[in-house]
Amino acid sequence: MSTSILLIAHAPLAHALRECALHVFADCGDSVVALDVQPNERPEETLAQAQILLDQLGTDSTLVLTDVFGATPCNVAQRLVDGVRSRLVTGVNLPMLLRAVSYRAEPLDSVVTRAVVGGTQGVMQVAIAAPQNQSRRNRHDQDPYDHQQ
Repeated sequence: MSTSILLIAHAPLAHALRECALHVFADCGDSVVALDVQPNERPEETLAQAQILLDQLGTDSTLVLTDVFGATPCNVAQRLVDGVRSRLVTGVNLPMLLRAVSYRAEPLDSVVTRAVVGGTQGVMQVAIAAPQNQSRRNRHDQDPYDHQQ
């Protein structure tokens, strides 16, 4: 049996991430569920909704992904997970979710590791290259061999 994924994040991030995952992995609809935390909702209400979703998944293992450590979605998830059949990773991003979805058939510990690696490897600074791989120069630099066209 595969690992299920429960997204708990500030509205509308959880459902948006789920939709992105479905865009890439159309077959993941049954194993990825989302709970958007509304700004005026009490944590107890969110926890009750999360528990219902977790029970509905009905799998032996669940990875819970939240957006911000210390915020309400994470605090709710900390009360939800048991550390054995469910694990919590915070700081969710799309590369993390896609990695977790693509390896959801593996054991929970492996899915957790792959999700964290996917999330961290998905964050990088990208160098801006000049058109046609030409080096960037200051517009005011004078080059006797540079002719304007």
